[in-house]
Amino acid sequence: MLKRRGLLIILSSPSGAGKSTLSRRVLEDDPEVQFSVSATTRAPREGEVDGKDYFFKTRAEFEAMVESGDMLEHAEVFGNFYGTPRAPVEAAITEGRDVLFDVDWQGGQQIRNSPLKDAVVSIFILPPSIAALEERLKKRGQDSAETIARRMDKSRDEISHWAEYDYVLINDDLERAENNLRAILVAERLRRDRRPELTPFVQSLNTEFEERRK
Repeated sequence: MLKRRGLLIILSSPSGAGKSTLSRRVLEDDPEVQFSVSATTRAPREGEVDGKDYFFKTRAEFEAMVESGDMLEHAEVFGNFYGTPRAPVEAAITEGRDVLFDVDWQGGQQIRNSPLKDAVVSIFILPPSIAALEERLKKRGQDSAETIARRMDKSRDEISHWAEYDYVLINDDLERAENNLRAILVAERLRRDRRPELTPFVQSLNTEFEERRK
Protein backbone atom coordinates (compact mmCIF):
# COMPACT_ATOMS: atom_id res chain seq x y z
CA MET A 1 0.00 0.00 0.00
CA LEU A 2 1.28 3.47 -0.86
CA LYS A 3 2.24 5.72 2.02
CA ARG A 4 0.34 8.95 2.61
CA ARG A 5 0.64 12.08 4.68
CA GLY A 6 -1.44 12.13 7.85
CA LEU A 7 -4.46 14.31 8.46
CA LEU A 8 -4.92 16.95 11.11
CA ILE A 9 -8.60 16.43 11.93
CA ILE A 10 -10.45 19.27 13.67
CA LEU A 11 -13.83 18.44 15.20
CA SER A 12 -15.84 21.32 16.62
CA SER A 13 -19.42 21.74 17.79
CA PRO A 14 -21.52 23.40 20.45
CA SER A 15 -21.62 21.45 23.72
CA GLY A 16 -24.12 18.58 23.45
CA ALA A 17 -24.03 18.17 19.66
CA GLY A 18 -22.16 14.85 19.84
CA LYS A 19 -18.57 15.83 19.11
CA SER A 20 -17.05 13.91 22.02
CA THR A 21 -19.07 10.76 21.27
CA LEU A 22 -18.06 10.80 17.61
CA SER A 23 -14.42 11.41 18.55
CA ARG A 24 -14.43 8.48 20.95
CA ARG A 25 -15.96 6.10 18.39
CA VAL A 26 -13.41 7.00 15.72
CA LEU A 27 -10.50 6.65 18.15
CA GLU A 28 -11.73 3.27 19.37
CA ASP A 29 -12.25 1.76 15.93
CA ASP A 30 -9.68 3.40 13.64
CA PRO A 31 -6.02 2.50 14.41
CA GLU A 32 -4.77 5.19 12.03
CA VAL A 33 -6.19 7.96 14.22
CA GLN A 34 -4.69 9.18 17.48
CA PHE A 35 -5.90 11.87 19.87
CA SER A 36 -3.90 15.06 20.24
CA VAL A 37 -2.22 15.36 23.65
CA SER A 38 -2.37 18.91 24.97
CA ALA A 39 0.13 20.82 27.08
CA THR A 40 -0.99 22.61 30.24
CA THR A 41 0.43 24.71 33.03
CA ARG A 42 -1.93 23.27 35.64
CA ALA A 43 -0.57 20.77 38.16
CA PRO A 44 -1.00 17.04 37.39
CA ARG A 45 -3.95 15.38 39.07
CA GLU A 46 -3.62 12.04 40.81
CA GLY A 47 -2.96 9.28 38.28
CA GLU A 48 -2.20 11.58 35.34
CA VAL A 49 0.90 10.74 33.34
CA ASP A 50 3.10 13.32 31.61
CA GLY A 51 3.05 12.79 27.84
CA LYS A 52 -0.06 10.62 27.98
CA ASP A 53 -2.77 12.70 29.64
CA TYR A 54 -1.03 16.05 29.15
CA PHE A 55 2.40 17.51 28.62
CA PHE A 56 2.84 19.32 31.94
CA LYS A 57 4.76 22.59 31.58
CA THR A 58 5.70 25.49 33.78
CA ARG A 59 4.22 28.84 32.81
CA ALA A 60 7.65 30.01 31.61
CA GLU A 61 8.10 26.86 29.47
CA PHE A 62 4.64 27.25 27.97
CA GLU A 63 5.11 30.93 27.16
CA ALA A 64 8.49 30.18 25.56
CA MET A 65 6.85 27.56 23.31
CA VAL A 66 4.19 30.05 22.25
CA GLU A 67 6.81 32.70 21.54
CA SER A 68 8.92 30.32 19.42
CA GLY A 69 5.93 29.07 17.38
CA ASP A 70 6.00 25.60 18.94
CA MET A 71 2.30 25.72 19.86
CA LEU A 72 -0.31 25.12 17.16
CA GLU A 73 -3.02 26.67 19.31
CA HIS A 74 -3.38 27.81 22.88
CA ALA A 75 -5.75 29.50 25.30
CA GLU A 76 -5.95 30.50 28.95
CA VAL A 77 -8.72 28.83 30.95
CA PHE A 78 -9.34 29.69 34.61
CA GLY A 79 -5.79 30.95 35.08
CA ASN A 80 -4.04 28.01 33.39
CA PHE A 81 -2.71 27.74 29.86
CA TYR A 82 -3.71 24.88 27.56
CA GLY A 83 -2.36 24.28 24.08
CA THR A 84 -1.16 21.85 21.42
CA PRO A 85 2.59 21.30 20.98
CA ARG A 86 3.52 21.34 17.31
CA ALA A 87 6.35 18.75 17.28
CA PRO A 88 4.42 15.53 18.10
CA VAL A 89 1.62 16.45 15.70
CA GLU A 90 4.09 17.19 12.91
CA ALA A 91 5.89 13.88 13.53
CA ALA A 92 2.62 11.93 13.41
CA ILE A 93 1.36 13.36 10.12
CA THR A 94 4.81 12.95 8.52
CA GLU A 95 4.62 9.25 9.44
CA GLY A 96 1.15 8.94 7.88
CA ARG A 97 -0.86 8.92 11.10
CA ASP A 98 -3.92 11.10 11.63
CA VAL A 99 -4.28 13.36 14.68
CA LEU A 100 -7.74 14.23 16.00
CA PHE A 101 -8.45 17.55 17.72
CA ASP A 102 -11.58 18.09 19.82
CA VAL A 103 -11.46 21.91 19.96
CA ASP A 104 -13.72 24.95 19.85
CA TRP A 105 -13.86 27.33 16.90
CA GLN A 106 -11.07 29.51 18.31
CA GLY A 107 -8.68 26.57 18.60
CA GLY A 108 -9.71 25.39 15.15
CA GLN A 109 -9.05 28.83 13.70
CA GLN A 110 -5.54 28.92 15.18
CA ILE A 111 -4.73 25.46 13.80
CA ARG A 112 -6.04 26.36 10.34
CA ASN A 113 -3.70 29.35 10.36
CA SER A 114 -0.70 27.35 11.59
CA PRO A 115 2.27 26.03 9.54
CA LEU A 116 0.48 22.65 9.37
CA LYS A 117 -2.65 24.08 7.71
CA ASP A 118 -2.20 21.96 4.55
CA ALA A 119 -2.88 18.82 6.60
CA VAL A 120 -6.08 20.19 8.15
CA VAL A 121 -9.51 18.65 7.59
CA SER A 122 -12.06 20.65 9.60
CA ILE A 123 -15.50 19.28 10.48
CA PHE A 124 -18.29 21.06 12.34
CA ILE A 125 -21.07 19.10 14.06
CA LEU A 126 -24.53 20.70 14.22
CA PRO A 127 -27.51 19.54 16.31
CA PRO A 128 -30.80 18.84 14.50
CA SER A 129 -32.45 21.67 16.46
CA ILE A 130 -31.78 23.98 19.40
CA ALA A 131 -34.49 22.20 21.40
CA ALA A 132 -32.72 18.88 20.82
CA LEU A 133 -29.40 20.42 21.87
CA GLU A 134 -30.86 21.63 25.17
CA GLU A 135 -32.55 18.27 25.80
CA ARG A 136 -29.23 16.42 25.28
CA LEU A 137 -27.51 18.70 27.80
CA LYS A 138 -30.26 18.03 30.35
CA LYS A 139 -30.17 14.25 29.78
CA ARG A 140 -26.43 14.12 30.48
CA GLY A 141 -27.23 15.01 34.08
CA GLN A 142 -23.82 16.59 34.56
CA ASP A 143 -24.68 20.27 34.83
CA SER A 144 -26.90 22.56 36.86
CA ALA A 145 -29.67 24.54 35.19
CA GLU A 146 -27.46 27.63 35.41
CA THR A 147 -24.56 25.86 33.68
CA ILE A 148 -26.85 24.52 30.95
CA ALA A 149 -28.13 28.05 30.35
CA ARG A 150 -24.55 29.31 29.96
CA ARG A 151 -23.73 26.48 27.57
CA MET A 152 -26.81 27.31 25.50
CA ASP A 153 -25.79 30.98 25.32
CA LYS A 154 -22.32 29.97 24.17
CA SER A 155 -23.77 27.58 21.57
CA ARG A 156 -25.11 30.43 19.47
CA ASP A 157 -21.61 31.90 19.14
CA GLU A 158 -20.12 28.48 18.37
CA ILE A 159 -22.70 27.75 15.65
CA SER A 160 -22.10 31.14 14.03
CA HIS A 161 -18.67 29.87 12.88
CA TRP A 162 -19.98 26.83 10.96
CA ALA A 163 -19.10 28.27 7.54
CA GLU A 164 -15.38 28.35 8.41
CA TYR A 165 -15.20 24.54 8.24
CA ASP A 166 -14.54 22.20 5.30
CA TYR A 167 -17.41 19.87 6.21
CA VAL A 168 -20.60 20.26 8.23
CA LEU A 169 -22.49 17.27 9.65
CA ILE A 170 -25.98 17.45 11.18
CA ASN A 171 -26.09 14.93 14.01
CA ASP A 172 -29.75 13.96 13.84
CA ASP A 173 -28.80 10.27 13.88
CA LEU A 174 -25.55 9.20 15.59
CA GLU A 175 -24.90 6.17 13.37
CA ARG A 176 -25.39 8.20 10.19
CA ALA A 177 -23.19 11.01 11.49
CA GLU A 178 -20.46 8.50 12.35
CA ASN A 179 -20.65 6.89 8.91
CA ASN A 180 -20.46 10.30 7.23
CA LEU A 181 -17.46 11.23 9.36
CA ARG A 182 -15.68 8.02 8.36
CA ALA A 183 -16.51 8.68 4.70
CA ILE A 184 -14.86 12.10 4.97
CA LEU A 185 -11.70 10.53 6.40
CA VAL A 186 -11.53 7.89 3.66
CA ALA A 187 -11.94 10.51 0.92
CA GLU A 188 -9.38 12.88 2.43
CA ARG A 189 -6.84 10.08 2.82
CA LEU A 190 -7.17 9.26 -0.88
CA ARG A 191 -6.59 12.80 -2.12
CA ARG A 192 -3.80 12.91 -4.66
CA ASP A 193 -1.85 15.66 -2.90
CA ARG A 194 -1.73 13.62 0.33
CA ARG A 195 -0.08 10.62 -1.38
CA PRO A 196 3.56 11.49 -2.18
CA GLU A 197 4.34 7.99 -3.46
CA LEU A 198 1.65 8.19 -6.14
CA THR A 199 3.84 10.01 -8.68
CA PRO A 200 6.69 7.46 -8.61
CA PHE A 201 4.09 4.67 -8.75
CA VAL A 202 2.57 6.11 -11.94
CA GLN A 203 6.09 6.57 -13.33
CA SER A 204 6.72 2.87 -12.72
CA LEU A 205 3.56 2.04 -14.68
CA ASN A 206 4.83 4.15 -17.58
CA THR A 207 8.15 2.33 -17.40
CA GLU A 208 6.30 -0.96 -17.75
CA PHE A 209 4.60 0.37 -20.88
CA GLU A 210 7.98 1.29 -22.36
CA GLU A 211 9.45 -2.12 -21.55
CA ARG A 212 6.52 -3.88 -23.21
CA ARG A 213 7.24 -2.00 -26.43
CA LYS A 214 10.81 -3.26 -26.64
